[in-house]
Amino acid sequence: MDTKLFATIFATVFLAEIADKTQIATILYASNTQHNKLVVFLGSALALCLASAIAVFAGSMLSQWINGKVMSRVAGSLFIIVGIWTFLKA
Repeated sequence: MDTKLFATIFATVFLAEIADKTQIATILYASNTQHNKLVVFLGSALALCLASAIAVFAGSMLSQWINGKVMSRVAGSLFIIVGIWTFLKA
């Protein structure tokens, strides 16, 4: 296993997920004393795993038609656009 790649992906996804709307929704569900915490954890973990699986599949499919460098530039540009949009709306 490529541990450097693993660590990079882990750190990137972990930092992106901290305090995002998905985590806030999970906190909201977990804060309800009537909700089973294990069910909240399993539901949110499975959802994240499925979303990640879809992203891996989509990336694999797109890489057959689009150069990886182009995909990186498009993704970077989208991150910048979302950041500017978020900053302007705040």
